[in-house]
Amino acid sequence: MDARVLVVIASRHGATREIADAVADVLRERGAAVDVAPPGEAPGVTGYDAVVVGSAVYTGHWLPAARAYVERESGALARRHVWFFSSGLAGQPAAAANSPHEIAAMVRSVGAHGHRSFRGRLDVSVLSFAERAIIAGARARAGDHRDLAAVRRWADEVGDELVRVSALSA
Repeated sequence: MDARVLVVIASRHGATREIADAVADVLRERGAAVDVAPPGEAPGVTGYDAVVVGSAVYTGHWLPAARAYVERESGALARRHVWFFSSGLAGQPAAAANSPHEIAAMVRSVGAHGHRSFRGRLDVSVLSFAERAIIAGARARAGDHRDLAAVRRWADEVGDELVRVSALSA
C-alpha cells in the first residue's frame, strides 16, 4: 500500500490514543505512511489519501475537539477516504454505549466508509468527581476492556479497503 494516512485522535486519559496507535501500527505494517495527532495539533488533510478519526466517548458524545476537527475539515474530508472509531464505557456493550449520538450525521457529512465502536479502559483514579458520578450511574466496571486484537482486525479492514480503492483509481 502506498497511501498517506492521517490518524486524528481525541483521548482524555490515553486509552483511546493507544487504540489509535494500534491502528497506525497496522497501517504502517501494510506499507502506509501514517501520522498520528490530537485534533488541536492535527494538520489539514491536504496531502493525505485517507483519514481515520477517533474519539473517546463521554456521556454519549465524542470529545468536543474531535467533533470540531471533523466540522472544520468536513469539506476536505469529503474528498478523502475516511473512517471513524469510538472508544467508551468499558463495561457496556460496545455497540450500545460507544455509539455517539452525532456519529451518523458525521458519517453522512463526509461520506465516511464507516464507524466502529470499541470498548475502552476505565481507571476510576484518573476521573474527575463528575466523571466518577456518571460512571457510577452507568454501573461501568473498572479495568481495561479494550480488545486490541479486534482493533487490529478493523485496521486491517481499513487497509484492505485502501488497497481496493487505490486499485480502482489507478
